[in-house]
Amino acid sequence: MAHNVRGVISRAKGEPVELTTVVVPDPGPGEALVAVRSCGVCHTDLHYREGGINDEFPFLLGHEAAGVVEAVGEDVTGVAPGDFVILNWRAVCGECRACRRGRPWYCFATHNATQPMTLEDGTPLSPALGIGAFAEKTLVAAGQCTKVDPAASPAAAGLLGCGVMAGIGAAINTGNVGRGDSVAVIGCGGVGSAAVAGARLAGAAKVIAVDMDDRKLQWARGLGATHTVNARTDDVVKSVQALTDGNGADVVIEAVGRPETYEQAFYARDLAGTVVLVGVPTPDMRIDLPLLDVFGRGGALKSSWYGDCLPERDFPMLIDLYRQGRLDLDAFVSETIGLGDVEEAFAKMGRGEVLRSVVEF
Repeated sequence: MAHNVRGVISRAKGEPVELTTVVVPDPGPGEALVAVRSCGVCHTDLHYREGGINDEFPFLLGHEAAGVVEAVGEDVTGVAPGDFVILNWRAVCGECRACRRGRPWYCFATHNATQPMTLEDGTPLSPALGIGAFAEKTLVAAGQCTKVDPAASPAAAGLLGCGVMAGIGAAINTGNVGRGDSVAVIGCGGVGSAAVAGARLAGAAKVIAVDMDDRKLQWARGLGATHTVNARTDDVVKSVQALTDGNGADVVIEAVGRPETYEQAFYARDLAGTVVLVGVPTPDMRIDLPLLDVFGRGGALKSSWYGDCLPERDFPMLIDLYRQGRLDLDAFVSETIGLGDVEEAFAKMGRGEVLRSVVEF
């Protein structure tokens, strides 16, 4: 039996989002029906609305979510009705060359539900990142459900489904930040602030937050930054070097996704240091660096996709740290809103007024 629920869609490029009825089918083999409890408003959803991901409109937006499994299809054993889960967009296949080599966080064949969710007239919807959680219920592949402690706040837990995990993972998994390291994070929105928290969690001795907005720098301090640099008034490279005995940081995390900030990250690292790109660039962007500098500085230039996370490993661990008071996920929740408030949440995000607006059901 299909379920008619309220959901937020993007019908055409650049148009305001629309609250409408979404038809969600019962789960088929390998699928799970999830009653959504919360969903963060992520910049990726805005990218979908603006046509920056692809042109497969209409989109069912929302992907940074937590909820409760209502039903599962045949052959599903990992989750069951009643389980509290965080939704993820990396349901690993277990069979591709990355999975076979023991690196499932690089899985090249992640999968989603096969049945479409639709509008009432039968028009199929493209769910954001294969999830589509700006809806009262959503249909996903069972592997996209990661069971966690149900005592966790849904609004906080759901943020691990994308931005917060991307930032924490960029520091811990991709950057391999270790005890005593110096770390600089360029760009302190939701992902960058999470990278700050991840660096502190990993034991970094010095965490330098870089942004052009003093409000974001203050948020970063609350999440563990030991120093801040306002890029509007200060030279980023020289400032980071001055704070690291003239050397540069051991790890620099670029959470903006622009050529000029990547160049800052490249030169703000120590010799043999690591640069991690977690900010998402657009297809037209290019970087021009002297190849001799790439060779002569050594170290590593890395990209971080979803924080190189493995949801079944990382989500429960981070929720445990949250429950122990060692990871303040609540600090990322700037406000809770209703489904009808998503368009205004996009505007607040664009003005830099929030780390995350979170839809609660």
